[in-house]
Amino acid sequence: MSSQPFPALPLDPKLQRVERYWRSLIRGANDTPFWDDFAPSALADMEEDVMLVDVFDKPLRLRFNTIVGAAIEARYGTAVRDRFSDEIEPSSPFEYFNAQASATIEARAPTVHQAAGYRRLLLPMWGDGRVSMMLGAFAWL
Repeated sequence: MSSQPFPALPLDPKLQRVERYWRSLIRGANDTPFWDDFAPSALADMEEDVMLVDVFDKPLRLRFNTIVGAAIEARYGTAVRDRFSDEIEPSSPFEYFNAQASATIEARAPTVHQAAGYRRLLLPMWGDGRVSMMLGAFAWL
């Protein structure tokens, strides 16, 4: 039996919708969608709570893409677009972000983190023969 450091939690309807969209992008027998199949317009009504994260390997580094919802940055208190996750303070809503992202990449599966005031869903997306991007979404509690 495999263990998962970020066990599945019940998702609220908003996060369920993001996960359903992500699953709809999966082609054939693949276990994750290709990042270039993602269309931001499909989640346009949720743009304030959605983000993309670029994944670099060797060494592993995570960069917040130019698509980071305004509600996410407002809760954090400053812009994170185009910044690496190791360059920001790990405070709300980014507590345990690097750990969750690593688990998402290693498992090539969705992960959820819950903290005071929010739930964060990370979804891996494939490109260049590896997980090269993640779709993230927040639900504010």
